[in-house]
Amino acid sequence: MPATRPLPAPMIELWRGGMLESTHLGHAVICDASGDIVESWGDPAAVIFPRSSCKMIQALPLLESGAADAHGLTDRQVALACASHQGAAIHTEAVTRWLSDLGLSDDDLRCGAHEPYDTAERNRLIKADAKPCQCHNNCSGKHAGFLTLNRHLKGDAEYVAVDHPVQRAAKQAHEEVTGESSPGYGIDGCSAPNFATSVHGLARAMARFAAATGTGDARDRAMHRLTRAMGQHPEMVAGEGRACTELMRAMDGRVAIKTGAEAVFIAIVPERKMGIALKITDGGTRGAEGAIAALLVKLGVLDPAHPAALKRLDAVQKNWRGMETGIIRRAPAFP
Repeated sequence: MPATRPLPAPMIELWRGGMLESTHLGHAVICDASGDIVESWGDPAAVIFPRSSCKMIQALPLLESGAADAHGLTDRQVALACASHQGAAIHTEAVTRWLSDLGLSDDDLRCGAHEPYDTAERNRLIKADAKPCQCHNNCSGKHAGFLTLNRHLKGDAEYVAVDHPVQRAAKQAHEEVTGESSPGYGIDGCSAPNFATSVHGLARAMARFAAATGTGDARDRAMHRLTRAMGQHPEMVAGEGRACTELMRAMDGRVAIKTGAEAVFIAIVPERKMGIALKITDGGTRGAEGAIAALLVKLGVLDPAHPAALKRLDAVQKNWRGMETGIIRRAPAFP
């Protein structure tokens, strides 16, 4: 009989009235610089779509190719290339300027338009009776990076096609840093291919980012710059009130973290030369944010008493009248 694969592990619980109401199960891996597993929960070999958690991998060709330097990209723009942003003014204005510098416009993006997550920008559009544009898409920074690389590679306009030079470069980078041949791809919400990997492979890739010194080859320098840019510009990676921004600020930019849709989360921890990857199997953001906070506390890089940590772990729940109704906390065996 075939070997039984490990089941998802309980990670985050919601308690109400002294009773366990909900449990978020998942898979998580902490890797060291050699790619070995330091500790894991659930099934390290579980194959997942990393979704937006791998945007720094997708941005590797932008830096490695020399396209970023050729177009004078700042670290703020490099962070934006890794972003799932709010569509706030600081994000849309930055993307618009970036496109303008390339001689391009919103029409050249292939990410699609959606309502901004930022309340102020959403209200501005409503009051102006205006529709959101593609720059409001949370992935528009990544797509500005794709367009910059595409200009460098002299590709055609349909840069999200899986056989386009931009996406071939992204796939090659993905397979090299995860150390795995991808078993397939899915189309992400922003229309770009998203290449599957194991949780271990994703953690291995993040550990390689964590071990980069900025003094090695083009890949080492690219990994180091991407990690540093995310940590130094957390407001560009997500936005106000978001876990990525708040937790990176709480760690003073020493750690780069990134969420992905369907409850994926990664962390790059340079001072420990370690990478983290996790996937909550029910796809719930609440579970993923609590789990990444717990693992960052475990590694000693996040103060458990910091408000950004308490908001997601050991988090008291209140109803609309301000009454305490329950608590979100880690499961007994995690982490």
